[in-house]
Amino acid sequence: MSTQQTLGQVLPAREAAKMEAAMAVGAFAIGTGEFAIMGLMPDIASNLHLSEPQVGHAISAYALGVMVGAPLLAILGAKLLRKHMLMLLMVLYALGNLATAFTPSANALLVFRFISGLPHGAYFGIAAVVASSMVPAAHRASAVARVMIGLTSAMLLGNPIATFLGQWFGWRSAFALVGAIALLTIVLVWQYVPDRRDEPRSDPRKELRAFTKPQVWMALAIGAVGFSGMFCVFSYLAPTMLDVTHVTAQWIPFGLAAFGVGGIIGNIAGGKLFDRLQFRAVGVVLVWAIAVLLFFPFAAGSLWGVLLGIGLIGTMVALAAPLQIRLMDIAHEAPSLAAASNHAAFNLANALGPWFGGMAITAGLGWTSTGYIGAVTALAGLGVFFLARRMRGGD
Repeated sequence: MSTQQTLGQVLPAREAAKMEAAMAVGAFAIGTGEFAIMGLMPDIASNLHLSEPQVGHAISAYALGVMVGAPLLAILGAKLLRKHMLMLLMVLYALGNLATAFTPSANALLVFRFISGLPHGAYFGIAAVVASSMVPAAHRASAVARVMIGLTSAMLLGNPIATFLGQWFGWRSAFALVGAIALLTIVLVWQYVPDRRDEPRSDPRKELRAFTKPQVWMALAIGAVGFSGMFCVFSYLAPTMLDVTHVTAQWIPFGLAAFGVGGIIGNIAGGKLFDRLQFRAVGVVLVWAIAVLLFFPFAAGSLWGVLLGIGLIGTMVALAAPLQIRLMDIAHEAPSLAAASNHAAFNLANALGPWFGGMAITAGLGWTSTGYIGAVTALAGLGVFFLARRMRGGD
């Protein structure tokens, strides 16, 4: 049974666009909240008397929250209307980020970032199910990509704005902004996401049974391993620009914006690639990822080089929509849990990337070593992709 059959008939294009835009605002809030800490890493480290790699632990705490919250909240909310679940998840996201804005200590920062991460995966998972079920079947990946444009727009606009605010008004103001956007999302979802009382509720037991399929775990492994290279580089972009490119902190928002431009291009390309190539699109993106990650260390020495390099790394976001639809197709009896687990896998990548990069930096290999480490992880993800293709049902 397809997700389209699960939720009901296709919406008129104009209503579908409003619905996708409402959910995209939530994606914008999540994207800004997730990545703002990376642009403000030096400011947070100075304020809380930490090193940059120690602030990286807060990134990992957020990612751990996503990994825990994605499957747990998807299962707990299986009996709720998806519209209501989206609203509840945004309430939790608003609270977590507003609490972060008032963090009194380094330990509290870890706790509040963990709480903020809990609704992340479930929100994207449910939004993907809703979006893909209300458009023609041939355009499902593109519909998911349009919701995800909120995430990539956060990379282009939200994160640079949050970084600018944090530099001028204190890093806490950035997370207060995220909380406010999350509250706005609640209103928009209430108004524009259809309230379909007749939608069938998910069965948690069926959702869990779908995870006995090896191909589900293969797809999750590709996201967790293959995507970590992007986070390995991006997490340490701010100190790299300060210590390798030798620019002032005022240039960091431009680096984040360049990453966002790449993310928007990659997001659109990823949806179109999957609509055309299906699962093969994942392999194409991973080959591209290896190339751009290897390019970054050579580009980081100059301003225009680092902007180009981080922009190209941003295009790795193209992996998101293809893996999202792939999982929903394989685990068709568990669309919400599968889609949410995809973001759990991406945030395992968000935990692994800073960890791998931090170990390399601490070992004295330098800030640009993150590009080489990231290329190795993308290569490993490509290996999992080929293994999945060789197994039955790989296409």
